[in-house]
Amino acid sequence: EVQFVESGGGLVQAGGSLRLSCAASGFTFDDAAIGWFRQAPGKEREGVSCISSSDGSTYYADSVKGRFTISSDNAKNTVYLQMNELKPEDTAVYYCAADTALRKGQLCRWGYKYLNVWGQGTLVTVSS
Repeated sequence: EVQFVESGGGLVQAGGSLRLSCAASGFTFDDAAIGWFRQAPGKEREGVSCISSSDGSTYYADSVKGRFTISSDNAKNTVYLQMNELKPEDTAVYYCAADTALRKGQLCRWGYKYLNVWGQGTLVTVSS
């Protein structure tokens, strides 16, 4: 059974930092595209950043480039999202998900819309 457990969210002031973690299980972690996605109140879910666990290559949405960094620890089946220079518009519930057939860019841009398995998410609130 595929599972994702996200953690690390919280309340932070604008300009601050948070590090999110996602523990994954139930699939071949070191041969997958794994990503972070977010959903703000009243908005659709969107792709934030994705990583290819096999080679560590990454994809970032334009809105977070230069501020967020995704990484993975294949030995721990865990993916991280370091978020710096946080802005109020980053406020959302953050989720992780994965797919073993799509590439990282495909997963982040549109593939996530077809996924059925999601974790409970972790809430990030950035105050101005």
